[in-house]
Amino acid sequence: MDIDVLGALAVRENGISITPTAPKPRQVLALLALHADQVVPVSALIEELWAGEPPRSARTTLQTYVLQLRALIATALERSAAGGTEAGADPRDPRDPGDPVRTAKDILVTLPGGYLLSSGGGVLDVREFDRLAGTGYRAMDAGDFPAAARLLREALALWSGPAFADVQGGVQLDMEARRLEETRLCALDQRIEADLRLGRHRELLAELTVLASRYRTHENLHGQFMLALHRSGRRGEALDVYQRLRGTLVRELGLEPSVALRRLQRSILMAGPEGLTEPGVEPGGERLVRV
Repeated sequence: MDIDVLGALAVRENGISITPTAPKPRQVLALLALHADQVVPVSALIEELWAGEPPRSARTTLQTYVLQLRALIATALERSAAGGTEAGADPRDPRDPGDPVRTAKDILVTLPGGYLLSSGGGVLDVREFDRLAGTGYRAMDAGDFPAAARLLREALALWSGPAFADVQGGVQLDMEARRLEETRLCALDQRIEADLRLGRHRELLAELTVLASRYRTHENLHGQFMLALHRSGRRGEALDVYQRLRGTLVRELGLEPSVALRRLQRSILMAGPEGLTEPGVEPGGERLVRV
């Protein structure tokens, strides 16, 4: 089973979609898919569907949604056994011919206290993202910036839009979507950091222009934008970025920019582009970009 949640929800068994169109079963599948091969408690599914105000029939209704999902899985298994796939799908069955035939109940399993969606060793985009990003972070720590930039770029390419982009999320999915977005931003921050260390500041300007506009209070992205502009000989524009960020922080959050960002601003005021050195981290863990 292949599972995509980093964008539109797509769950495929042997290349055949089992993703329902009805909103509630879609929510159930999305939460099960995100936690594939792990038990998702009934309580979490009920909270997702009814936000703390479940009807008396909540468990029975949830069981109905599970049955609907199993029906879709069974149909996909039948089509796969008959040699059919969806248009554009990979017709190859990854299972060994000697493997036991899986049933819908083997794939969407009822266990004490909850349900488990068995991936059967398929590809999960969120797991692949975590693997690539983690390897990229380790490359950054080792000072291998070309590998870090490549790995983190591959990880970010797995995203086709916001997580669960076409699912009407409840409490659980909204929380998970925010968590996943934070992991994406961390990977993006580190990928840009690696590119800056490789001297790709001019290549980053267009991307950082968009990111600074989209994430109006994200200090690291603004700091990277300032550094890229300054290294490109555009010191005045770098200082304008700082002033716009400061105005937004003060107006919307009542905060001044961080010490590290204020230090970057002062360094830009005092230095020319030829005096720039590489970004670094202070002993306490605070990002410090020296110029």
